[in-house]
Amino acid sequence: MEPINLLKFPKAWNQLVFSSKQQRRTPQTRLLKIGLFVRKWPEKNQAGGMERHALTLYLALAKRGHDLHIFTTSSSANIPSIMSNLHFHISRPIGSGYLNQVVAWKQFLEENATKAFDVIHSESVGLRLTKSSSYLNNVAVSWHGIAYETIHSDIIQELVRNPLDSSSQQVISDGKMMKVVEEVKFFQYYAHHVATSDHVGDVLKRIYMIPEERVHIILNGVDEEIFKPDVSKGNDFLLKLGINQDRSRSSIILGLSGRLVKDKGHPLMFEALQQIFLENSTFKDSVIVLIAGNGPWGDRYKELGPNVMVLGPLERAQLAEFYNAIDIFVHPTLRAQGLDQVPLEAFLTGKPVMATKLASFTGSIIVNEDMGYTFSPTVSELKKVLYQVWEGGKKNLEKKGGFARERGLKMFTATKMVAAYERLFLCISGNDEEKQQKNEDYCVYQPHQEMD
Repeated sequence: MEPINLLKFPKAWNQLVFSSKQQRRTPQTRLLKIGLFVRKWPEKNQAGGMERHALTLYLALAKRGHDLHIFTTSSSANIPSIMSNLHFHISRPIGSGYLNQVVAWKQFLEENATKAFDVIHSESVGLRLTKSSSYLNNVAVSWHGIAYETIHSDIIQELVRNPLDSSSQQVISDGKMMKVVEEVKFFQYYAHHVATSDHVGDVLKRIYMIPEERVHIILNGVDEEIFKPDVSKGNDFLLKLGINQDRSRSSIILGLSGRLVKDKGHPLMFEALQQIFLENSTFKDSVIVLIAGNGPWGDRYKELGPNVMVLGPLERAQLAEFYNAIDIFVHPTLRAQGLDQVPLEAFLTGKPVMATKLASFTGSIIVNEDMGYTFSPTVSELKKVLYQVWEGGKKNLEKKGGFARERGLKMFTATKMVAAYERLFLCISGNDEEKQQKNEDYCVYQPHQEMD
């Protein structure tokens, strides 16, 4: 195979196998000083997808020996560091919890004066650049949702809106379009862009007109040591809920998790289940629905009867048990932003996923019917797929779960994600002359050498 220029590689870097030599740190291996700008650092298990991404990525990079400086907000005066090379620069949030750009940039400049940063990384607009800076050619930004995607979300939510609920009416206004225009303009100021889904990579190149050598696709990854198949843990989890093995073997167990709110598709799921339960008693008696999370739709789900169990929020270890207990994970979200991590967790646990037919899911996760199902966000289409899942039976879901696990290991592990980011950071750090002198052209992928 011919060498690959990574900066022009059009597909997800996760599918590449980077040399294990890069993962075993030696005195000769180049270690980087990296600055991260993130709106909020997660506290315990209270974290959104972007914060979990930052936590997973930066703890792993610190373990690999890199010097990490995190510019973020926190409700505490400080965040205890668990590693000597993981440093926090804390400021109070402003507005709706945003990072104070003036304070954070001042902190950055002070630290940069002691020793220059090799790489600057921003989780979405953690660092908001307002003008082009030639000396910031080592900046990379990871996008976990862009304005162009929200237009699709608004269209979906307007179509599924209850016509009697005028308070929830949304109008796709000129303001939404202008937000896209604004992003097209200021996105150009970042030297490198990491798209967290194949769809966003395409949008950044075509719609936002960013040159292809500055757009890199690195899909989100989750901890494969936590999320993995374990039948006994799944059985134990069900027993705690009063579901014995005889009942679990004779039932199809659906699982949902996350915030139980409107834009995550829970009104849609509730209505679909309610209609099916009324029209098909056999389905109602032979299907168990486990819902991990909290929110206003939790109480509504409880109205559907004893086979629908709302479990409340679960910690990550409990979530792994939850995935092992179910037959299929259902993700009815109406938000077309970024690449949600919960379907990835289900894949790695060996469970198929049925999800809304959004470009990020069909383009990066459920790429064919072997590993799951997709549906248009209407009650009738969701019902049709739920019946399809039920009629196919547990053996069919087990088979699809095997294919899901294979794809998860290939594309969605934290190890693959971290290796890809590390290689990108090594590639964009320093200048060409320095790289040539050290013979460290990390921007070239040598297939025959990397797999040794």
